[in-house]
Amino acid sequence: MKRLPRRLHHGEEATLVEHLDELRARIFVSLGALVVGFTVAFVFHHRLIHWLNRPLPDKVSNKHPITLGVAEPFLTSVKVSLAVGLALALPVVLWQLWSFLVPAVEEHAQRTIAVFVLFATVLLVAGVTFGYFLVLPQAIHFLTNFDDTLYNVQIRASSYYSFVLTVLIAVGLVFELPIFVLALVRLGVLSTRTLRKNRRLGYFIVAVVAVLLPGIDPVTTTLEAIPLMVLYEGSIWLSVLMERRSLRMEPASLSEP
Repeated sequence: MKRLPRRLHHGEEATLVEHLDELRARIFVSLGALVVGFTVAFVFHHRLIHWLNRPLPDKVSNKHPITLGVAEPFLTSVKVSLAVGLALALPVVLWQLWSFLVPAVEEHAQRTIAVFVLFATVLLVAGVTFGYFLVLPQAIHFLTNFDDTLYNVQIRASSYYSFVLTVLIAVGLVFELPIFVLALVRLGVLSTRTLRKNRRLGYFIVAVVAVLLPGIDPVTTTLEAIPLMVLYEGSIWLSVLMERRSLRMEPASLSEP
């Protein structure tokens, strides 16, 4: 069996053909991971569907959304399995991308990026968990009970799962706000002084972002805005700590022979 593509070291030279061969090999590895992830997700898609149906209220056909087409049950299961398979394959895909780009990154910067990636992963998991257990139940309860005396509320499977996946992805990305702010501070685009001085403007921007995120109802928007504001404030203090740490390290590096 052919070995996996070798990861080049920083500064190691390679020809254009070697880079293209490496890129092709890493694309094949990523596609293989996606196929494996999709296969695993499709094998267990019954459990996944039941897991996604839990936030539905009991009055919605015993928590079973309806389908209106001959092929819709199959296509909906494939769609959900593909989304979950992509999530399962994402670590492998990102690792292949990082391994291809890492030769251009200095070794001391690689450690910093690794910490950022670990922090981003924790925040993403926390965001998806927050979205599933808090945002989704409240949003679905509000939307399905709004003017329920005027409508025969029935939920279509394909629309429901698209809504669920969109909200979970949106909340997961919302929780990445500290990474975005810390990266801007690290690159020198922002400073902690600017962040603290313009807190009100920052909160206004956060509120606008919450309105623009998926979720047309005020409940979803509010539940997305609250963690955004908390994360924004936490980003400011994390940036202060990172800036102070950088200032302490600069004299130490200058004193070294």
